[in-house]
Amino acid sequence: MKHVSILVPLGHSSLPNIDGTHQILSEVNNIRKAMGMEPVFQIQLVGLENSVPQRNGLYTIQPDVLISDVKKTDLIIIPAMHGDLEKAMQANAAFIPWIVEQYQQGAEVATFCIAVFLLAATGLLDGKKCATHWVAANDFRRMFPQVNLVDDRIMTEEDGLYSSGGAYSFLNLLAYLIEKYAGREVAVRIAKTFMIDIDRESQSPFIIFNGQKAHEDESIKKAQEYIERNYQDKITVDQLADMLALGRRNLERRFKKATANTVVEYIQRVKIEAAKRQLESGRKNVNEVMYETGYSDEKAFRTVFRKITGLSPLAYRNKYHKEAVAV
Repeated sequence: MKHVSILVPLGHSSLPNIDGTHQILSEVNNIRKAMGMEPVFQIQLVGLENSVPQRNGLYTIQPDVLISDVKKTDLIIIPAMHGDLEKAMQANAAFIPWIVEQYQQGAEVATFCIAVFLLAATGLLDGKKCATHWVAANDFRRMFPQVNLVDDRIMTEEDGLYSSGGAYSFLNLLAYLIEKYAGREVAVRIAKTFMIDIDRESQSPFIIFNGQKAHEDESIKKAQEYIERNYQDKITVDQLADMLALGRRNLERRFKKATANTVVEYIQRVKIEAAKRQLESGRKNVNEVMYETGYSDEKAFRTVFRKITGLSPLAYRNKYHKEAVAV
């Protein structure tokens, strides 16, 4: 059997992450028993204290054991923590050496949503890829520049370290882990029982691009603001460099450092975000939206749109517009 340690962080944690994971993994054992097989998971809630108040004391989680009681585990699951992330990480810093020790002894570690911040604080993710909620992507890059954040992914796996994207995408990671430990047939049964969209890979259609302005480079902020005000126009890197009296290479280097995007990527993401808003709520067809966001080449527009959202413009409109009509 695989020993699973579901952490119960101090502060406000995600109850669906904790209780939902416990319920789903317990159901895996039930399904295997019904199929004449042995249970695969031994599940424990593991905490720093015997009683952990949640949501301003409205309810309390009582871990089964403390970390000092767990000498060896096979899989650590870290649920999302809400509120001020830096304070939450400080409050739960005692988990960090235990996680590192268990990983060095062969345990795997899975994080849900913004729980990846705590895993990143261990140093185990340095040089590796991970996912998180797209809302927290800019803060994550600022705090952990040594980690390769792939913010379009539903989940990642590298060297026994797993992460999931935003909110309920933790269910996709759970299904993936269940398939790994209990087999495809059981994973499909779980997906059907809990209505999980199994094998989903991207969270790109859900991302809302708000720009990255949590930096101190005022010239780059001016470039960002100009792009956002004039997304309908054709904007070039040379044009921005001339406007800011910067060399092209200097602008591109500073822009990438400040925003984690190249200038061209930023222009594309601003234009596509404007296109998404129009496709969600407007009555214009795809070609009209294309022209209004500064594109004249239909193939280029559709290619960039799919690259950023994971969907074609028409598929995106049909997904998010109640009165969608075909072009």
